[in-house]
Amino acid sequence: MGKYLITLPFSALGWIGQRGAAAVAISVVIGMLLPAFSSYARPYLSEAVFVLLVLAFMRVDTAAILLRLKRPTLLLASTLWMLLALPLLAVVLVHATGLIALRPEVMLAVFIATAAPSVMSAPAFIYLMGLDGALSLTVLVIGIMATPLTAPLIGVLMLGPDLPLSSLDLGLHLALLLGGSYGTAWIIRKLAGEARISTARYQIDGLNVMVLFFFAIAAMDGVAASFLERPVFTTVIAALTFVLAFTQIVLTLLVFSKSSRADAFVIAHSSGARNMGLLVAALGGTLPDAAWLWFALAQLPIYTLPYILRPFGRRYCGLVQAPST
Repeated sequence: MGKYLITLPFSALGWIGQRGAAAVAISVVIGMLLPAFSSYARPYLSEAVFVLLVLAFMRVDTAAILLRLKRPTLLLASTLWMLLALPLLAVVLVHATGLIALRPEVMLAVFIATAAPSVMSAPAFIYLMGLDGALSLTVLVIGIMATPLTAPLIGVLMLGPDLPLSSLDLGLHLALLLGGSYGTAWIIRKLAGEARISTARYQIDGLNVMVLFFFAIAAMDGVAASFLERPVFTTVIAALTFVLAFTQIVLTLLVFSKSSRADAFVIAHSSGARNMGLLVAALGGTLPDAAWLWFALAQLPIYTLPYILRPFGRRYCGLVQAPST
């Protein structure tokens, strides 16, 4: 009986991890339905981002990354596209449409939505679709390494003096967050051993889902109240987060159309699902109300993209039958 009680949590985490895409999609909906807990979870959003980074670095397949690094052209092009070209296009669009005249919170929302690297769970979602998770993981790692350099530049261009931190402070916060999480993951890998980490991959995925659930609760602070008080406005903002995500995906598919379809789709998914929480954590874990509402609602496409895109992605890449989740 005692052994059963000890193994039960690990078995439960493994069961959740094997159903990662569905569990993540459900978790963001549940998070929205628990507004009473959001205000308690919100102060720990930065800590949740740190744990997600640690879990992602624990699963890094160094051999797969080294194999992809032997062909760096595609990786360099995808990084420049995601972290510089798309944000710069957003800057041009904001100026051309007159949005620059709106409150700084609007520009701050645009900044976190376009200047962040891909979400930490992107490789797991790509693996679930039966596509090249190694490419997704490599794009993620290089994007994370480049973000402390590119995000401050984009922040200055978009926000200027309204950037909550100086560009140097922002880059330093990002570097410390990423360096600390990588160092923690390295220590865990050394203590646990590669074999044990590999064996516990589903448990790690399950823990990842649980942390994402906590993150969703923290991020959704104020969303339920906004839907009740301003249902039309909040629904429009939610719709716009989907529009932005799919716009980045479609543009990326077009730009990388000369690459293989599988590679283009992986890069497009990374471009549409951004780790906005990383920038929010670097900015101190809080945002003005309007920018926070955008950040919160933008979790909806991020959490549901794996389910929404999987049928299209498999057809686009020439895959017939989806793997079991």
